Amino acid sequence: MRRSTDRRASTPDRYREFAESEARGLSACYEEWASGIAHDPAMVALIDRLPAVKRQPNLVFSAARFCGATAGPYVDFARWLPAHWPEVEAVCRTHSTQTNEAGRCATLLPALASLRGPLALIEVGASAGLCLHPDRYSYRYVTDDGHERILHPATGPSPVLLDCAVSGPAPIPEQMPEVVWRAGIDLNPLDVNSASDMNWLEALIWPEHDDRRARLRAAIAVARQPAVEIVRGDLNEQLAALVARAPEGATIVVFHTAVLLYLDGQARGRLKNQLATLPVRWLANEGRGVVPGVLERLSATPTASSDFVLALDGTPIAFTQPHGRSLHWLG
Repeated sequence: MRRSTDRRASTPDRYREFAESEARGLSACYEEWASGIAHDPAMVALIDRLPAVKRQPNLVFSAARFCGATAGPYVDFARWLPAHWPEVEAVCRTHSTQTNEAGRCATLLPALASLRGPLALIEVGASAGLCLHPDRYSYRYVTDDGHERILHPATGPSPVLLDCAVSGPAPIPEQMPEVVWRAGIDLNPLDVNSASDMNWLEALIWPEHDDRRARLRAAIAVARQPAVEIVRGDLNEQLAALVARAPEGATIVVFHTAVLLYLDGQARGRLKNQLATLPVRWLANEGRGVVPGVLERLSATPTASSDFVLALDGTPIAFTQPHGRSLHWLG
């Protein structure tokens, strides 16, 4: 588990880890904010008013920006947050980090396309369900030697074009997998037709990531036509019933990305055991030590410490950039 999401770690440690291992190289603003808070006892005391599970940097920063904070120097943020703490605290207590990055579909697609179709997709921790439409986006894969492969949906080019740099012997698909059914599970599903819910999704995107913001808006438009069902509830409680609803003859794929780090070890183990008994393929895209049994089966080390591990049925098959920007297939 990343220390920034580990409720047992101290607040300074969580923010220091976030600055050094997660924000560095991806968001200069969040790196500065997190590092500043880690060394600012007054700000730590403010954040410590929240329950431990709600103190994570990504949630606090997103809630602040949702309430009107603007990206800028830490000194300005350190003045703004105490003055607006009641509003920020309320958002932290009623919301959770539900980043719905459609770009991750670029790292999922090669694995999905390698499975026998047609496919029935079930995403656990689905948020607004944007990753449930991998067959409805366009892709541009660029290999180490500069070769490009562009892939479009069967209906033609999508308004969402996902770029992904590829290395290793990745099985880049030549055509889209056939998806005949899709559904999701989330503790608090977000509605693609709700302006407030979609504003929250935008607030979860880090300040400098303008390309991700534009992609989010385009992906929301795709996901609205039509919206898929996202079942409200605990993934361990709802999964078996949802699997039973999938159409006969389809390969059922249960997948998740950056979700299990928010579960405790017991819940993760329960999910793994449940998936072993269900008639499904299991595709996990999580941090290295998050999915039970995956770390022990790794025979390589990713270049970036922030990389996720893509695992199929518990076997590591690739390293992925957390937002889907790159994919390194394992031999």
